[in-house]
This record gives sequence, structure tokens and C-alpha cells, in this order.
Amino acid sequence: MNIFKVFAVAALILGTTQINAQKKNKENTPKKEVTPQKPLDNPVKCSNIKEGTFLRINYPQNLWYMTIKDNVQTEYYNNGKDYIKSTMVFVDDCNYKVIVLEKTEKENPVKVGDIYSNRIFATQDNFIRIESVLNGEKYDLPLEKVAEIKK
Repeated sequence: MNIFKVFAVAALILGTTQINAQKKNKENTPKKEVTPQKPLDNPVKCSNIKEGTFLRINYPQNLWYMTIKDNVQTEYYNNGKDYIKSTMVFVDDCNYKVIVLEKTEKENPVKVGDIYSNRIFATQDNFIRIESVLNGEKYDLPLEKVAEIKK
């Protein structure tokens, strides 16, 4: 029984020293500075979508990018080899419809004549968030407006 008491006391002392060591390490660790995040644009800057080149956030440029000029939206796939071209019809500044005119991209289930309803619901500098609806299915598209892409 005495040997059990010795082990119990040793375990207690060892545990206490470990807790104190962890507390000291936390106290000596320098605190990281947190960069404040810039607030979203208020009001939303919907005119950013009217012209330019756009990339999807966290999506490789060689798989997808989009250009918009003169109310024509062209989505490029496969390093720009395939595309889906659509016309844009603005309902108001932040809401527009996209009507698919032509496509070469075979894998995409979108068909010529399909109509998407799009709503820009957030912007921050060159970043745009769009809610796109086709046949009752909603898609959240985070985009970044970038400089022109050289082909």
C-alpha cells in the first residue's frame, strides 16, 4: 500500500509541474497582432460587374475565368479553349439575368437558352459576391475583378 501512495504522490507532483510549465510557456509566447478586416462596401458597388475580367476565389484561372464587355458575359474553360457566351439584361443596378447564347464547353450542363437570375449581394474593393439561380438551384459565386488576362 505504501508503494501505491508513493506512486500517487509522484504522479500528482509530476502533473502539477507539467501544468505550471504549460502556463509559463503561454505567458512567454508573444501575442499575434490581428489585422482588422476591411468592412464590406455599404452600399454595395454593383457597377463593378458591368465590365472587366473576373476570377473565382480559390479556383485556378486555367479552369475558369470570365470577361464582361458591352453586356456580353463570356466564361472561359480549359485554358480558354472552351467558352459559354451569354447576354446580360439588367433588371436594376444589382440584379440581372444572364441568357446563354452559345457554348463550346461540353462538360457543363448549361444549355443554350438557359436563363440565370443573378443578384450582387456584397462587394469589397474588387471582390464581388453573386447569388445565381438556375431552375431553382442557388449558387454562391465569389469573384475577384482582375486586370485583363493576356491570351
